[in-house]
Amino acid sequence: MGGVKSLQRRLWEAVEPLHAVVYFAPETAAAAKAAGLPSWWMGYFAGRVAPLGPLPEPPATAMLFGFAPRMVARSLPDAWKHAEPAVVLQSRMEAVEEALNRILPTDAPLGELADLLEQAVAGCDYAARPLAAAWSSVARPATTAGRVWLAATVLREHRGDGHVLSAVTAGLRGLDTTLTHIGSGAVTREVIQINRGWSDDEWDASVARLSERGILDGDLTLTVPGIELRQRIEDETDRLAVGPLDALGEDGAAEAVRIAVPLSRRIFDSGAIPLPNPMGAPRP
Repeated sequence: MGGVKSLQRRLWEAVEPLHAVVYFAPETAAAAKAAGLPSWWMGYFAGRVAPLGPLPEPPATAMLFGFAPRMVARSLPDAWKHAEPAVVLQSRMEAVEEALNRILPTDAPLGELADLLEQAVAGCDYAARPLAAAWSSVARPATTAGRVWLAATVLREHRGDGHVLSAVTAGLRGLDTTLTHIGSGAVTREVIQINRGWSDDEWDASVARLSERGILDGDLTLTVPGIELRQRIEDETDRLAVGPLDALGEDGAAEAVRIAVPLSRRIFDSGAIPLPNPMGAPRP
């Protein structure tokens, strides 16, 4: 959305690529295959929820929110027949550490950034935030790249869980929320639909729901009430993400942004994350 970005939003944009490289790095895909997972999507879903243990589809879909249940069900719980959650978690973390060390410059100030992001994590409240809570329980890695990635992951899942709370409070389902994201221009149907598993009929039903509420117009653009709703959701997401900001203080948060932005730009510029991408993450 337009306007001045909150410091919480700027922090997310600066740090998200440091987490999201896990979804696109060849090291991650290779690690999932080596762990015994037979498909990329099985690696994705098992990797996202691994700290929670061998989850079945329903709770995983509830937490991941934007995915069609059938898409999650193609991977969970079958993934756990191929690899235990602890194996998936360990191989995933080792792979993303390798990826970050490959992509980022050798003199990157990862230690300083890790300290700041871990300070931000200390300010997280995990009530009604199962994904963030689960990742917060993962043991601190020994490497600075691993520490940066884990802290970035906790922060992004903390914000993401808050975003789900905000969207549900606004009366939106997972696909409805995705369509408001598309209506804002952040992502496209072509990128999202294939990556979230929704059928054309489900898509059309969501469009009809939102159009009936006056949120979308005929060409999937947000109406004025839709823009206002989307802004309320973003503002509430920011409000729910204030704990990490309070822990850092404005100066600490600004310093984390200052350090993270060139590193995240390096990730995008190396081609490690595409633009546009399914997360709607911009190049900061």
